[in-house]
Amino acid sequence: MTLEKGDAAPDFELLDHSGEPISLASFAGDHLILYFYPKAFTPGCTTQACDFRDRHETFTAAGYRIAGVSPDSPDRLAAFREEHGLPFPLLSDEDHSVAAAYGAWGLKKNYGREYEGIIRSTYAVAPDGTIEGVWHNVRAKGHADRMEREIGSR
Repeated sequence: MTLEKGDAAPDFELLDHSGEPISLASFAGDHLILYFYPKAFTPGCTTQACDFRDRHETFTAAGYRIAGVSPDSPDRLAAFREEHGLPFPLLSDEDHSVAAAYGAWGLKKNYGREYEGIIRSTYAVAPDGTIEGVWHNVRAKGHADRMEREIGSR
């Protein structure tokens, strides 16, 4: 299942990097960029997180908040966030249920091997809780830059 523009964003409650519960309702009334990534401290995921960090002020000025979601534990997310100075929450989806609800969990192929995992995807959620943008199966490098251009043109 892949979400489309206009669909209701699936509700969730996950622990953040500090072990505090964060839900979709925590972002109510704001635009939200919710990005799913496979694993903290890997090269691609670090590039993607730092790209969002470097554009954080631009997204904030455009009215967006950012949250990253991965299967990592809250402790690992805290270390990743601290090491890279990430100014937005990182959410722990250890059982992949939220990724699956958003269509960011599924079959992947890497070097001829098939396995299930996070499909690097980003969703823009409108203040009313509907999906306003979907970027599915994206490359880590340059994705935040493309989003910045698209959101800036709205």
